Amino acid sequence: MVKNIVVLGSTGSIGRSTLDVLRENRDRFRLLGLAAGGNIQLLERQIAEFAPAAVCVKNEKTARELQGRQPALRVFFGAEGLDEIVALDGCDCVVAAINGTDGIQAAFQALRLKRRLCLANKETLVVAGELIGREAAARGAEIIPVDSEQSAIFQCLQGSSRNLRRVILTASGGPFFGEPQRDLRSVTVSEALSHPTWSMGRKITIDSATLMNKALEIIEASHLFGLRPEQIDVVIHPQSVVHSLVEFIDSSALAQLGVPDMKLPILYSLTHPERVAGSCPGLDLPALQRLEFFALDPRRFPAIPLAYEVLRRGQNAGAIFNTANEVAVEYFLSGRIGFADISSVVARMLERGEFHPLAGLADVLETITATRRITIAHIENEVMP
Repeated sequence: MVKNIVVLGSTGSIGRSTLDVLRENRDRFRLLGLAAGGNIQLLERQIAEFAPAAVCVKNEKTARELQGRQPALRVFFGAEGLDEIVALDGCDCVVAAINGTDGIQAAFQALRLKRRLCLANKETLVVAGELIGREAAARGAEIIPVDSEQSAIFQCLQGSSRNLRRVILTASGGPFFGEPQRDLRSVTVSEALSHPTWSMGRKITIDSATLMNKALEIIEASHLFGLRPEQIDVVIHPQSVVHSLVEFIDSSALAQLGVPDMKLPILYSLTHPERVAGSCPGLDLPALQRLEFFALDPRRFPAIPLAYEVLRRGQNAGAIFNTANEVAVEYFLSGRIGFADISSVVARMLERGEFHPLAGLADVLETITATRRITIAHIENEVMP
């Protein structure tokens, strides 16, 4: 049976890889709906190729312009438009790949409607993991991770975390792990954007350089798999072939390996529990020659210990952590603060944070708004020269 797929964030790197998967498997999947940000030219090419039933764009002006050029297409906009796209009749799976926290409400909508949520967005669980988990349990809805590390854990666990001792997330180390003597305060934007393994968007590439992306994954893994902080470890693995490991109470460990291509976890999220042939090459183990693993230095990459602090604090700490990082990365990319300032800004916001339980999505959004305002004031008054 052909599955109907909605892709949120279709013009981003994960969205484009998702459409590659759909293109290669037209007998299995139909693209039902798309949501995109500012790259309208690419969106229109995607519409021409896949003929979705509806699309969603960010604002009303863009929606009107697109509707004028595509009169037969249903065009929505904004957060309400994302809800409409997710609610399209016949939708089976929603690939949530919108950067940042803009797609949280749509993720809730997908779960309420019992769509399979193929979650490629770390931030959703980081800022609202408890609420998302509660909603999925109440509705009996599926959350299948798309992040390569979380997908690896999901595949190794095969739906059960019984007898689990710990999980080990692997990190490429970013562009600066191999330069232990490098003063990270001198890192430029172009250097931080030069990732050795993955081709990604600007924000997530910076997160990889600071290892903030791994910090977000620690928090995400805790919510996805019900793990305590002490059950989550991180090691540096520059080859990005072993995507994560799971260790059981008898000390045996399972690992998931694959070429570093996001099409692999995307395809699995759509077909689980089945596996189907894809276009990615298999591993050539003799060509790899070696797989290396190194301990992580938390003093050099302070984002990692901050993630464990977030898990210990709970409540709205994830929303504070993620929002402060988003703001700090924006300032770094614009050249207004240094690379090393990113983690120190996030640490300061956690020190100053007002922590409280999350009763609903409104509490998450309120924390995000307040933290953004406080972080901007801190950077402009205390960090910028």
